[in-house]
Amino acid sequence: MARTVFTNGLVFDGSGSAPAPGEVVVEGDRVTEVRSGWRSEHESTDQVIDATGCTVMPGMIESHCHLTFPSAVGHIDPSFNPPLDVSFFHHIEGLPSELARAERNAKILLDHGFTSVYSAGSILPMPVEIILRDKIKAGAVPGPRMRAASMERDNHPVRPDGHVEPDWQGPDACRRWVRDMAAQGYDSVKFLLSNDDVFVPGGSQITQYTAEEALAAGEQARESGVWLNCHAQSAESVKIAVRSGFRSIYHCTYADEEALDLLESVKDTVFVSPAPGIIYANVHEGEEFGITREVAEKMGSVDALEGMARIYPEIRKRGIRALPGGDYGFPNNPIGRNARDLQLFVDVLGYTPLEMLVAATKLGGELVDFGDLGMLRPGWLADVLVVRGNPAEDLRLLQDKDNLLAIMQNGTFHKAPVAA
Repeated sequence: MARTVFTNGLVFDGSGSAPAPGEVVVEGDRVTEVRSGWRSEHESTDQVIDATGCTVMPGMIESHCHLTFPSAVGHIDPSFNPPLDVSFFHHIEGLPSELARAERNAKILLDHGFTSVYSAGSILPMPVEIILRDKIKAGAVPGPRMRAASMERDNHPVRPDGHVEPDWQGPDACRRWVRDMAAQGYDSVKFLLSNDDVFVPGGSQITQYTAEEALAAGEQARESGVWLNCHAQSAESVKIAVRSGFRSIYHCTYADEEALDLLESVKDTVFVSPAPGIIYANVHEGEEFGITREVAEKMGSVDALEGMARIYPEIRKRGIRALPGGDYGFPNNPIGRNARDLQLFVDVLGYTPLEMLVAATKLGGELVDFGDLGMLRPGWLADVLVVRGNPAEDLRLLQDKDNLLAIMQNGTFHKAPVAA
């Protein structure tokens, strides 16, 4: 089997060490060697990729992905725009069209260097994510390998037609939901443990589930072999999530000292994803879509951005694994711009560029848990990016897909380098 050798560039292996001159060797779907320095000669059968002026790094991993959200770069849908208008849900067309849109979004995300994703929930009651995950795995469509998540479970479900779901609240109902979602084939189940200011004034401080309901969901998830994810902004919702065994806790915007202590106590098993992209976009980039400063304040985005800026330096200090990505798919925050989160972590939340490269690769690999993924190490899956320049010095390089000169997934080029 012919080898692919990336040479003459810097190598960022995901460990946290600064990029340094080196070579990466790939055979089949695995990295077989990572060596320092450059060789002047290679085997005659090697496919040699000249990475001069570039950095060779692992593929990025999106920790809070919404591939069923409608807006992506080049495909903006103003109808799905915070504050959300329920009329959007009236024109969901059905599985074939929604699947086609999710497939489009998956390819766009892979085109932008994300080779794996962990879903943060679907907006659809249809099994679009399961079908998409399996089609990508089979090689039928291009996209990041993914962990599929259920529709987001609110605890006050009122559909646009006025129908109220009976027997929805209570521990038994939560157990039943998790069991049913696991039986359908989802990898994780999403709960809206807190509400949100976008939907209800003061909603971010409303905890929608009791401790008993969340504990029942956690017990059923372990029994059914699925993970739990949650939207949690209020301090109480974060505490309930930790105590109930949720794996990925989104936002944590208003966590208090007790919530931070709890998160730190489970930092080896739990991940947090603040999703600064959408909040920053609402505060600073929403006017084209009707999100003025006044609207952003009413939606809670101004307070949320300030809350993140207070909380996440402490999360960083405590060693809690915080990952970039989240809530891309709105018109002012479309899918394809996801790498912008890395820079926002630096500018707003106090992280360093190297920390964010590790978070987007190594820590993301730990989240999706597909085995040896997220680093360039012998025996690990060969997801490889060749990036023009050095992203450890300028993370913004990752925001322009034209700077991604090569994208390899499972040892196969999704985007092959152009020969000189």
